Amino acid sequence: MIKAALALIVFTLPSIALAQGPQPYAGLEQRPVKALSEQQVADLKAGRGMSLALPAELNGYPGPSHTLEHADALGLTPEQRERTKALFDAMKSEAVPVGERLIAQETELDQLFAARRITPASLRTVTEAIGATQARLREAHLKYHLAMMDVLTTGQVETYRTLRGYGTGAGRPNHPHRHN
Repeated sequence: MIKAALALIVFTLPSIALAQGPQPYAGLEQRPVKALSEQQVADLKAGRGMSLALPAELNGYPGPSHTLEHADALGLTPEQRERTKALFDAMKSEAVPVGERLIAQETELDQLFAARRITPASLRTVTEAIGATQARLREAHLKYHLAMMDVLTTGQVETYRTLRGYGTGAGRPNHPHRHN
């Protein structure tokens, strides 16, 4: 009876798995960097935010990129446009090399596994380096949201929130350097 039950399990598990549909990671083994999609690689190479600055963005700290997109609706002065563009350029020039470093580190981790050369020590070293790079990348995006508070007026920040669909009220920062 036990043999019959085991046989039933052995023969039915594969069909149950097939009935559940495609596996969630099927096809991802073809990625050049297994942990990153093509879009993520492109975003990292271009210095895009990839939602890394959501704590700032959704709590009322506008980012330079979206501020420039809404420059006319926000009524940016020529000086504000210049300062915002300078912050955007600085953010991008800082984020791109950090993004490239993250791609290289993820590639290294992938290659260690692929070559079967990963060890507990190398795993710790590589993942700690990846974590530090991810932190630097996130900080590179968040700090420019913070810097925008010295560029925009309170009214412009509120308009930005409305333009971005965030509403008003909750999440308004109390920033001591904001112009009024």
